[in-house]
Amino acid sequence: MLWAGRMRLGNFGILLMLVHASAACEFGPFPYRVTGIVCRMTKPAALLLNQETAQIIQAAFRSAKFPNITGERSMRLLGKVAYGLTNIQVNDLSIEQSEVELKENDAIHIAIKNVTAFFKGTLTYGYAGAWFLQLFHSVDFEIESSIDLQINIKLMCQKDQVAADASDCYLTFHKLTLHLQGDKEPGWVKQLFTDFISFTLKLVLKSEVCNEIDFLAQVLADFVLDLAANFVRDEDIGVDISLASVPLIKANYLESHHKGLVLYKNYSEVFSDSVFSPSLLTESRMLYFWLSQHTLSSLASAAFLDKRLELTIRGEKLQALFEMEDTEMQRKAVQMIFQGTSYNDSVAKVWSLAHPQISLQSEGTVVQSLVAVEISIFPPGEESLMVLYMEKEVTVTVQAAYMEKKLVLHPLDSRIDFKVFKCTADPSGNDPSIRNFLQTMISVVGIPEVISRIEQALTSLMNSKRLHLFEIKNPEIITRKGYIIVQLDFSFPDHLLLDFLEKRL
Repeated sequence: MLWAGRMRLGNFGILLMLVHASAACEFGPFPYRVTGIVCRMTKPAALLLNQETAQIIQAAFRSAKFPNITGERSMRLLGKVAYGLTNIQVNDLSIEQSEVELKENDAIHIAIKNVTAFFKGTLTYGYAGAWFLQLFHSVDFEIESSIDLQINIKLMCQKDQVAADASDCYLTFHKLTLHLQGDKEPGWVKQLFTDFISFTLKLVLKSEVCNEIDFLAQVLADFVLDLAANFVRDEDIGVDISLASVPLIKANYLESHHKGLVLYKNYSEVFSDSVFSPSLLTESRMLYFWLSQHTLSSLASAAFLDKRLELTIRGEKLQALFEMEDTEMQRKAVQMIFQGTSYNDSVAKVWSLAHPQISLQSEGTVVQSLVAVEISIFPPGEESLMVLYMEKEVTVTVQAAYMEKKLVLHPLDSRIDFKVFKCTADPSGNDPSIRNFLQTMISVVGIPEVISRIEQALTSLMNSKRLHLFEIKNPEIITRKGYIIVQLDFSFPDHLLLDFLEKRL
């Protein structure tokens, strides 16, 4: 409700984006064993985020609903003087300095220094004299203030989710000056109400601002949790980001640990063999994400169960696959398979027959999958005819990168083992030319085409979560045995944070 609370939370809410904490939750003697996802934000990122809060602070001031302030005092020989300040609004605001300090294993300390704010509104006062003389008057006023704000934010866990305790809050007033109608009122009136109102206003602000901070802290914590949960969810597939262990608050970084279990309909899983250790991450970049092999493999399984690992190819795309090179062997194989039917009257379907197996290694992400391919033709005036069906076990190693706001997947090498092969052009399966052609086509064109489709789908999904709005600098995707690390530096485009938080403030 009061302006200082919202101002304070501009900084607080940003820092909560990557920090989840636990004080009341029990994680057992080996908490890292159930860690599937880790976020680490280093001190440079915290400082950058703190610099970006000026717009949020100003917006909080503009949208704040200030309470009316009333007071009354008895004056010797003069009777009672009562007053009320109404329609209080922020007329102007400037912030000189904002600082963030990470207190190891304790709290996030935020200090906002020399906040100069001008308030305007209406002062109504009534004077009842000792000789039944009554005076009532309303004047416009302006209050000039200079304040320092300090808060120590402690993080707790409630129901495996973050909860914030921002009750350790202090306000220091350097100036609180009342101006009445441009100083046109009599001097004794100005002096009288300056003394009364300054005292009352300080008490109200110190109480209400800190109460508002404590309340809005959890509102912003819930907002950040909702934002993170939405980022790792697409339709029926989601990821459990509840806390897996007590977070680390170090002098140089903040780190939170999450279960990373995949949520999909009745699909359930357990995970208690994580290889995570804080020593796996460094402090040289601004932001780190650590993901376990188990989490990525479970996502692939959920995608399989949701029938997302299916692909249909026709027309020009199908032609590009089968005419990768103009050779006699290629022309002969295409003629035998399609029996003279045009590509526009043909369709190829590719789908996964079983849960893909994902293994993270130093050379990249190794994906092993049992895949079926079916080609059908639709001769004019005739019923459709399946001319090719094959099942093959494909193993491919993929390296990932993020460049120009797009995910790039690069296949390094692949291995294809045919399990089933049926072709109307070769019922006996003894013609090696068709199988050799298909083996080459799948390796050289087919696998890159499937990976390209996955690139586009994942990039589109990430952009739908507004990732493309962030200015990501020099991202690196590093694979190691059993886990993957994404590390990067970043900056924010104008108004991005403000747009994120205005909907909830």
